[in-house]
Amino acid sequence: MSELVLDAVTVSRGAGPVISDVSLRVAGGEVLALVGPNGAGKTSLIESVSGVTPHSAGTITLDGEPIDRLSRVMRARRGIVHIEQGRAVFPSLTVRENISLTARTTAELDAALAQFPELEKRIDSPTALLSGGEQQMVVLARAFAAKPRILLIDEMSLGLAPVVFLRLMPIVQSIAESGVGVLLVEQFTQLALGLAREAVVVAGGHVSFQGTSEHLQSDPELLHRAYLGG
Repeated sequence: MSELVLDAVTVSRGAGPVISDVSLRVAGGEVLALVGPNGAGKTSLIESVSGVTPHSAGTITLDGEPIDRLSRVMRARRGIVHIEQGRAVFPSLTVRENISLTARTTAELDAALAQFPELEKRIDSPTALLSGGEQQMVVLARAFAAKPRILLIDEMSLGLAPVVFLRLMPIVQSIAESGVGVLLVEQFTQLALGLAREAVVVAGGHVSFQGTSEHLQSDPELLHRAYLGG
């Protein structure tokens, strides 16, 4: 299975670093939760992995091979798929047409739909008519159809009620169980920790905790200190 490794990665914007000296590992078949307060640098970090934003120090490797100098397109071809904030669907296209943007064959389309049975009854509906949760399913289905090795998910719950996000969590778990490594940035901390085995908390541009999600969930004071950067 694939393995994404960040070693002492720093991402800078403008006058200085947004997030500094982050080391983490995402293995195929696992979910790693990346959580922390707003403005902590979580989005900047995963953008540096997919190539949206260059990192200013450290190394990023995929299966032992450096990808630091690769363009965003080349990283995507290597299997790094990035779901950015917001539901990036094409509203005038049907569900089938949206997923077919990455599904190259009928078999790949069918495999993606098998992960999202709720979409099958809406397959020929314009995506604009779907609910927010259903649109997020379309985004996830399109990402799955791209056959990711590493899936980066940035705030999947944005604009969704917690109960809707709860419906999406088993889908993310299923994608991971298929062998994909998932790096999940999420504002619903407890829900993210419930999904992931390992967690990294960033606060003030630095890692304030790294360990098992179970450890963090069982100690509310530790979680509180981590969010304060302690």
